[in-house]
Amino acid sequence: MTITAKDVKALRDATGAGMMDAKKALTDCDGDMEAATQLLREKGLAKAAARSDRENAEGTIAVVEGDGVAAIVQIKTETDFSAKNEAVTSLAESLAQAVLADGPSAVDAHQSALEDLQVTIKENIALGTVERIEAAPGNILDTYLHRQDGRGVNAVVVEAAGVSQEDLHAVALHIAFARPEYLSADQVPAEEVERERVALLEITKAEGKPEASWDKIVDGRLRGWFSERVLLEQGLNGEKTAVKDSLSGGSIARFVQVVIGG
Repeated sequence: MTITAKDVKALRDATGAGMMDAKKALTDCDGDMEAATQLLREKGLAKAAARSDRENAEGTIAVVEGDGVAAIVQIKTETDFSAKNEAVTSLAESLAQAVLADGPSAVDAHQSALEDLQVTIKENIALGTVERIEAAPGNILDTYLHRQDGRGVNAVVVEAAGVSQEDLHAVALHIAFARPEYLSADQVPAEEVERERVALLEITKAEGKPEASWDKIVDGRLRGWFSERVLLEQGLNGEKTAVKDSLSGGSIARFVQVVIGG
């Protein structure tokens, strides 16, 4: 069967393969476009497997929200250039919508789409965080997605009870840029707190502070350490008022944050 330049171009457009690879695939498959496409896909996936150990710290994040439910999906890429590719950002959005509707396992049905990206973009592209957050009865959610050059890079979902939507959105914005590690002080592992206490005590001793004041000084410094890591202890948007004191008697139930490169 005669293979024309038009055939080669059509296969290249469909698969992202190079000209010579497309021509060889068509030749090997006697001009059968479907078989050549599958052959190139299989070869591409084999090459993608060889790239699986390459760092993919870039990527994009999608966040979608429904009635009391939100979903976050992260797709990891090697470069920010690929992360901004419309095919990557669109897939992240589609996966987030699927997770919103059917739960985290919904991404399994889209594995072939992810594999196609691995073939066409030729990077170590993989799923990162996949989360579905459903508010408890009576609670509300707020979401925030910080975008950069057309892709999501910093996503937050926060759940609260007895808090206005406006106040909760202020907390979501705060989380995005303060990046707390924990919701409350009691969630910080005890061994981590003890290590910090010991370190602060040694610093205080080395400064020559009076022994009678060591405990008080260490406690004060430990509060500052908590305020760097714990959401409820942080000053809302850098102000003096702590997040826990800005909720008008309400409470934060939990938060999820996903950051590209974070």
